[in-house]
Formats: sequence, structure tokens, C-alpha cells
Amino acid sequence: MELILFIITALVALVSAFMVITRRTPIASVLYLVLTFFCLAVLYVMLGAQFIAAMQIVVYAGAIMVLFLFVLMLLSQRGAQTWEVAGPMRKWLGFAAAGGVLLVAATALQSVGVSDTVLDPEIGTVSSVGSALFRRFLLPFEVASVLLLGAIIGVVAMVKRKPYPSETEEGVEHGS
Repeated sequence: MELILFIITALVALVSAFMVITRRTPIASVLYLVLTFFCLAVLYVMLGAQFIAAMQIVVYAGAIMVLFLFVLMLLSQRGAQTWEVAGPMRKWLGFAAAGGVLLVAATALQSVGVSDTVLDPEIGTVSSVGSALFRRFLLPFEVASVLLLGAIIGVVAMVKRKPYPSETEEGVEHGS
């Protein structure tokens, strides 16, 4: 049963990833990317990495994709862009680049040998990630939290600032 679920999830992930790069509308590409992220989360759960699967959904399928959709809708432009017009030379260069990537990937996969090492089943669980985060990587974690706090304070300060006299209408200030 697990093998069937893996095969179905992997096929859906591959097809949806292919659809990301072949769709003409960016909104459709983003939605297929969300489907790909959900399939990856299912694969992470099957590997026993529940925390990584949850972060895949929350961070990538949630926050990043909402940001992508927001930017796409904010910058929605009609008609073809100049870079979208592809002549025959560009298409052949694209096929050559894709072939080169596949060749590099095939060469890398050939050099990877199958080892008999057994992976720790605790890798990717909530307890192992929390343990590593608050023991081994405590200083980088705290530095990142201070940087994020500084960014939040900066955003609040920018939003709350009073406008300059030239930014007000007819000399009347807006806001508080």
C-alpha cells in the first residue's frame, strides 16, 4: 500500500512540476507549484519527517505562494512581454540547456554509490529539529530572531511616521 501511495504521489508531483513550467499563465503555474509542494509534503511524511512536511506546507505552500500570488495579481500585465517572444534560435538554446542539465544530473547520479549506512529514524522529527535548533544552533537562531525583531520595528516605525508637510493635502495632516 505504501509503495502505491509513493508511486501515485511521485507521479502527481512530476506531472504538476512539469505543468509549472509549461503553463502560459503565471497564476496556473503558481497553483501547480502549490500542488507540487503538497506532494512533496506527503513524501516527507512517508519518510518519517513530519516536521519538515509541516514546514513545507506552512512556509512554502502557505506563505511563499501567497506572496507569489499577491505579486502576480499586483503586477498583472496584459499581452505578451518582449522576453516571451521566442524565435527558433531561443527554442533550440532552451532545449540545449535542458539537455545539459539532464546530462549533468545523470552524471551526478552515476557517481553516487549505494551505501549500506542506516539513517537515524529520528532525523526530521519535531524533537530532533527542536533539539538541534535549541542546542547546536542556539546562537544563529537568536541572531535571526533579533534581526527579525529589528525588521518588525522598522516596518512599524515606517507605517507610524508622520508625513512631511509636502506630503499633506492643503496643509492638513492625515493620521493620528
